[in-house]
Amino acid sequence: MSIIQLIVEALYLYFPAYVANAAPVLLGGGRPLDGGRLWRDGRPILGGHKTLRGVLSALILGTLTGAAQAYISQNIPVDLPGFSPSIGLLQSLGAILGDLSTSFLKRRLGLKPGSMLPLLDQLSFILAAIALSYPLQRPTPSRIVAILLLTLLLHPLTNYIAYLIGLKGEPW
Repeated sequence: MSIIQLIVEALYLYFPAYVANAAPVLLGGGRPLDGGRLWRDGRPILGGHKTLRGVLSALILGTLTGAAQAYISQNIPVDLPGFSPSIGLLQSLGAILGDLSTSFLKRRLGLKPGSMLPLLDQLSFILAAIALSYPLQRPTPSRIVAILLLTLLLHPLTNYIAYLIGLKGEPW
């Protein structure tokens, strides 16, 4: 397998997680998921950047992406593991839970919403997506390594682009 093929396959396999991770930036806003409540340390549970609309948009769009991939894999011969809407849902749920857990940790560390926590900010969404979807989609170790490395490159790049076009308040 060529490196280009490995990159394309890894991105395709985890595209629902990427869509779910991007959806709140594009469609989020509104009421904070934690309702503005504080944790026992007196700090916000998640912070105002994590919203119900963001979570729902991530789950819906990521699941629809998985459904589209399932349709494609049933109607076009592809040499990849099968897809299902369930994989899209699990990857979306993993992406959101990974992101929310990092926000929770950042609040415990006293970091404000939008502040950076290197590596966790970049990898938590994809690690949780891999873990949750693993029972249905068992990627090879090379595909896992590829998606992790690609995420370390793509996540900062896409965040910077979102910052430049005014979708994010900070470039990370």
